[in-house]
Amino acid sequence: MFDLGVLALRLVLGAVFLGHGAQKAFGAFGGPGFDGATGFVGSLGFRPARFWAALAVGGELAAGFLFLLGLLTPLAGLLVLATMAVAIAKVHGPKGFFVQNGGYEYNLVLIIAALAVGRAGFRWTTCSGSPGSNTARR
Repeated sequence: MFDLGVLALRLVLGAVFLGHGAQKAFGAFGGPGFDGATGFVGSLGFRPARFWAALAVGGELAAGFLFLLGLLTPLAGLLVLATMAVAIAKVHGPKGFFVQNGGYEYNLVLIIAALAVGRAGFRWTTCSGSPGSNTARR
């Protein structure tokens, strides 16, 4: 059951970060696109804005793909930690904890979930005794 829970969480996190990255990179799902993301990053004081926007967008897209594919999940968790920590420090932190006030509540949940999935790693199967399970013979 644990493996199914981790799988569900990993897939949802992957979809969330792939979607967020696509909004910023391509303007998908009503997002600002790369030029809009670059303008926002610049308004936060990051220079050169295109570089930092590319780093943030690339981090979100990479984390999304890695979580969806179940590859390098600890790295994906660290990418989420990095992008969300900056979002908290520069945007959401000053607004307090609760999300209804623009706070960092949601960002913190994403960080903890991503680190937990990264720590749990990837399981190929939920069948006992098969490769990738905790009970596989070595």
